[in-house]
Amino acid sequence: MTTLSPPTNRRRHERFATLPMYTAVQVWPAGHTAEPLEGHAYDISEGGVRFELDTAIPPGAAVTIRVQLPRWMAWRSGTGLDDSFRGTEPTSIEVLATVLWIDDDGVPGPVRMAAAFTSFLDAADRERLLNTLATGTLRRAA
Repeated sequence: MTTLSPPTNRRRHERFATLPMYTAVQVWPAGHTAEPLEGHAYDISEGGVRFELDTAIPPGAAVTIRVQLPRWMAWRSGTGLDDSFRGTEPTSIEVLATVLWIDDDGVPGPVRMAAAFTSFLDAADRERLLNTLATGTLRRAA
């Protein structure tokens, strides 16, 4: 009889599911100065993001990603501001990242992919993301 051991979780950071319709992403492949590719995030962690775009970006490609956190999530992320200031705090983060994988089935339409963050463009972006994840407003992703 063969005994299977449970799969090992190799992730360094816990992932949190986002609501794609409220979590827009903009992606600039390295070296591109044109308009960004636009899509939606499906989950996010301190170390990366899973998202979809209409255009596939090959694994290993360096990208800059802007994730637009929903305003209500950013507001609830511990700023302590009253309702009169709601929406005045920055609600996006920008990171440099590397595409890890794509799920391109060859059918026209959006392509899901994942990217690992290599650095935040500003320390405040990392802090904003961590504060948002710590609020408990997002559910843990599988």
